[in-house]
Amino acid sequence: MKAALAVGADLINDISGLSDPEALPAVVATSCGLCLMHMQGTPGTMQQQPAYADVVAEVAGFLAERVAACRRAGIADERLLLDPGFGFGKTLAHNLELFRHLPQLGGGFPLLVGVSRKSMLGAITGKPVEERLAASVAAAVLAVQRGAAILRVHDVAATRDALAVWAAMECDID
Repeated sequence: MKAALAVGADLINDISGLSDPEALPAVVATSCGLCLMHMQGTPGTMQQQPAYADVVAEVAGFLAERVAACRRAGIADERLLLDPGFGFGKTLAHNLELFRHLPQLGGGFPLLVGVSRKSMLGAITGKPVEERLAASVAAAVLAVQRGAAILRVHDVAATRDALAVWAAMECDID
């Protein structure tokens, strides 16, 4: 984080929600934006039998606790956005449950959703990663409908076009 900030990064996207003991001290005196993401386990273990009693409550609780830690450190709310961490220590069923409950996960903070080309879309469609464009675009539109403020996508032009169509059809145009 320190190295990225030293060369001009203005957003830190931390898969551990700034839970590493050195993370908050590295960013507290900066003005960068901070994306707090949920992940169960570590990148090496996260997909080894992920389990939750209530995935929505647990992810929302983790994100709320990380927001509270940021506030205690003196980080302004305006610097924060939240990411439920689709695919990071979650099964398809967990991901779908989180997606269905996106509005409950933000706690008033902007939500970042990154599902573009993810394995959850492959599980739904049966398509390999290079054939997940349509699924990725559909998921992006649904995420925005459910309140996502920021999308992490691979296919920017296609996603932008789909969102433009959706926005035009949602609004009254004279």
